[in-house]
Amino acid sequence: MPVVFQGARKGENGEMSKCFLLAAFTAWFSVSAYAEPIPAQPPSGGLTVTATLFPVFDWARQIAGDKAKSIHLLLDSGVDLHSYQPSAGDIVKILSSDIFLYVGGTSDAWVEDLFARNAKTKVRAVNLLNLLGGAVKTETHVGEEHHHGEEGPERDEHVWLSLRHAQTVCTRLAELFAELDPVNATAYKARSASYLGELHTLDEAYKATFAAASRKVLLFGDRFPFRYLADDYGLTCYAAFPGCSSETAASFKTIVSLSKQMDELDLPAIFILEGSSSQIAQTVLRNTKRPNRPILTLDSMQGTAKEDIERGATYLGIMRQNLETLKKAVK
Repeated sequence: MPVVFQGARKGENGEMSKCFLLAAFTAWFSVSAYAEPIPAQPPSGGLTVTATLFPVFDWARQIAGDKAKSIHLLLDSGVDLHSYQPSAGDIVKILSSDIFLYVGGTSDAWVEDLFARNAKTKVRAVNLLNLLGGAVKTETHVGEEHHHGEEGPERDEHVWLSLRHAQTVCTRLAELFAELDPVNATAYKARSASYLGELHTLDEAYKATFAAASRKVLLFGDRFPFRYLADDYGLTCYAAFPGCSSETAASFKTIVSLSKQMDELDLPAIFILEGSSSQIAQTVLRNTKRPNRPILTLDSMQGTAKEDIERGATYLGIMRQNLETLKKAVK
């Protein structure tokens, strides 16, 4: 099964606002609107799958194994989900696929426009937030000073960080793969059953860890995309920013609040996300009574790069490593 990586691009200033991203797409959307749609061909055995994000890409390849014609990952260059800008090549890959997998939150607003302008395409698009329905939560701020805009709170996109949601999605993917490719239906069902067992086993390991934990509080000197994980296991969390925030500088009030929580709760460590600067975490620690506490990193898989995948990164592997890191803060 060939696994194809398609690079993403980053704006000149790194993170791009969602409004600017939507405006930037106008040019190539106007082209695709008048182009002949590229329908997915009914498979004679084997599927072509395109996914925006690494966790969903990995779920697809675990279920499909060598029965897929190809599985493409769009965000493979380390670009964060929230600043991803699809290229013309990305659009061709999406519209040439049998199945397109995406999260479906505000960061993916461009997807709805794409399919509206290519209504004749036969691609089966799977929106994770719609698939999970009522299990999707609204994004909340776990610090002091966040106010939502006039449009109200957004749906929390980071559903892949729940092992339980992963099981729900993988069950549906196996059903969809079998439906669209009946030649390999038995293989898809067998592989998904095995993989679902691994997801369940790891979920039980998380559950046991936090059931026996002396502390159930985590503090992030960073964004907070782990709400689904925290809710699954009854954790209380504090953070500088909500999960989808583009903010990089915390206010004095936020720093003081987080430092106070570190001391009052006697937390053994502070967390940051993969690829983040530790500046806020360091500032929080400097304002505590024990500034030598460690800064630990959790991987949210929002920007898993091609190089990581080539070195063997998997969703289960990263979630296992996250559990080992979490154990250092709750023992």
